[in-house]
Amino acid sequence: MTSKLKIISWNVNGIRAVLKKNFIEFVSKENPDILCIQETKAHPDQVDEVLHDYEHHFWNSADKKGYSGTAIFSKKKPLNVSYGGGITEGDSEGRIITLEFDKFFLVNVYTMNAQRGLARIEPRKKWDKSFLKYLKSLEKTKPVVTCGDLNVAHKEIDLARPKQNMKNAGFSPEERSGFDKYISNGFIDTFRLFNDKPEQYSWWSYRFSARQKNIGWRIDYFLTSEKLKSKIENSQILSDVMGSDHAPVKLVLNI
Repeated sequence: MTSKLKIISWNVNGIRAVLKKNFIEFVSKENPDILCIQETKAHPDQVDEVLHDYEHHFWNSADKKGYSGTAIFSKKKPLNVSYGGGITEGDSEGRIITLEFDKFFLVNVYTMNAQRGLARIEPRKKWDKSFLKYLKSLEKTKPVVTCGDLNVAHKEIDLARPKQNMKNAGFSPEERSGFDKYISNGFIDTFRLFNDKPEQYSWWSYRFSARQKNIGWRIDYFLTSEKLKSKIENSQILSDVMGSDHAPVKLVLNI
């Protein structure tokens, strides 16, 4: 027996900030079964209890206050939960939460940024290798859904100004190669199953009215194991939702 499962992922760029905007109204309207957020920039004790409709709350906060962090709010009780994925790069930055359900693993991830001038490119290259290895280890048990801010635009179609950004963080050859390996190892970029058009972005700089001009990047994803391809009903960017410099992304599975 299958049922419809809606998962939303959103880099909120600070949960305390987005709570003062449209966050609660957005969640109530969309009513996902599972909500994954990145860049919480908070520890749970800094946030008033929220999302009472979601019985299961999981936080992985960075050691450094006001930085990074992930959280998952779920109406479904997972079989297991784990934090960090055993990845040493960025292990104090709260970047990964994994929930195990009956038919799949769900991995919420906030991938480290290579930073201006590619100052952090070597740790980032190690991260991509370690994270792929982690996903493949999970896949030995059951299929995987991973979502979040992967901090890379994969192809030229995935950002507004590819030529100007070839050597910049988020579109460097090293980062794009790291993403290539997810695909060559059997993970599906679910959005591109449904939408092959350009100018589809999930992040815009706060500068130069970039969002109004749609000068953006697609760096937020749902990737799934090949085994789940037939279960994917829809995958989209909710580009009209404001409150962060990122738009939420949504996946609907029949599972």
